[in-house]
Amino acid sequence: MNWKSEISKARDRIAGYAQVTPVMESRIPGYPIELKLEHMQHTGSFKARGAFNTLLSMDVPQAGVVAASGGNHGAAAAYAAQTLGYPAKIFVPELAGPSKIALIRQTGADLSVVSGEYANALTAAQEHEAATGAMQIHAYDAPATVAGQGTCFAEWDAQGLQADTVLVAVGGGGLIAGALAWFDGARKVVAVEPETSCALNAALQAGKPVDVSVSGIAANALGARRIGQICFDLAQGMSSVLVSDDAIADAQKALWQSHRILVEPAGAAALAALASGVYQPEPDERVAVLLCGANIAPDPFAG
Repeated sequence: MNWKSEISKARDRIAGYAQVTPVMESRIPGYPIELKLEHMQHTGSFKARGAFNTLLSMDVPQAGVVAASGGNHGAAAAYAAQTLGYPAKIFVPELAGPSKIALIRQTGADLSVVSGEYANALTAAQEHEAATGAMQIHAYDAPATVAGQGTCFAEWDAQGLQADTVLVAVGGGGLIAGALAWFDGARKVVAVEPETSCALNAALQAGKPVDVSVSGIAANALGARRIGQICFDLAQGMSSVLVSDDAIADAQKALWQSHRILVEPAGAAALAALASGVYQPEPDERVAVLLCGANIAPDPFAG
């Protein structure tokens, strides 16, 4: 697949639907880094890009769309469906948490909360798809999703990205697959995962996607049990690092204290790799970090 071409088409397709998110400089690790504030995207995460690209590039059946999600993808799929006038059925696990569940309900989508983790929600969504003919919007392992997420990095390039290296948090792999597809070796991409939810790191070590256990403060966004095949295929030979829950929480706090930026744990995970020293750039290495999600729990303004 010509990923550059697909991402460029997706960028044109979703123009006017997805937000162009801002960029800024920070010195949180003690040296200058570039940040892209993708947590300011519609519904508080990058996921709206893939959802809009999927709906705008395919014929949506009368039964509408269905999606399984740890929370952010469900909100994005529901928002995109509402914007474009399609019915949406969303399945999320209980660990999505009350703030993300409330966000999905605000879109007017038909929401079902299932017991267990993301994999259980995915099974329920697949059963709904088979029973109704609704179109599945996969959270991360579909070409239209990956191309949509890749528009974030195409946009960043157009905004003047200077970095040699871009750090990206990984759950199921759709976002970092978009980064790898767009940059195509022109910039180094580093995968950052929580120590307790690390499907890509485990797959790279095993030489194939494998199931992992999922837990920790970022599990409701980075809690995929198995990395997507598209991501795995693109990720061969890439750098992968793991961060602790404490490092993620510290990075959240640093973003608030330094810039009054409020992100969920997943949104701070990539920065945590730099702030904790897990990833140490070379002296002349220019580094950038994507802040990918803002849906913290509990919602400080709920009620």
